[in-house]
Amino acid sequence: MAEFGKVTQVMGAVVDVTFEDGNLPEIMNSLEISRDDNSKLVLEVAQHLGDSIVRTIAMDTTDGITRGEKVTDTGAHISVPVGPETLGRLFDVLGNTIDEKGELKTKSRLPIHRAAPPHDEQSTTREVLVTGIKVVDLMEPY
Repeated sequence: MAEFGKVTQVMGAVVDVTFEDGNLPEIMNSLEISRDDNSKLVLEVAQHLGDSIVRTIAMDTTDGITRGEKVTDTGAHISVPVGPETLGRLFDVLGNTIDEKGELKTKSRLPIHRAAPPHDEQSTTREVLVTGIKVVDLMEPY
């Protein structure tokens, strides 16, 4: 169930949010603010400040955000699509496509913050690392 808070302070990309009921969202949870144009501003919880306040980082411009605006805790981390379908596509920080090639259909999404794979799942042989970023793929062998 979503918890609701209110914007306390906006300092550029940093937004402080107060949760009156004292139920603070976890660090790295995503919060959403609905804008007038029906889009959403996504915030990521970075720090608990005390007094029912969390400090967040905005994933887009905070222009037009004012004190007292309603904030919703999604209860989840920011996640992005993963898999072979993503190769050659362009995404923003939230995993939305920005290349105008239509909707992306993937089976899997993973959080942007997660633990490294265990050692037994890592490869010890030399192999080409395909990132999907042309400049990096070109320069990586050097």
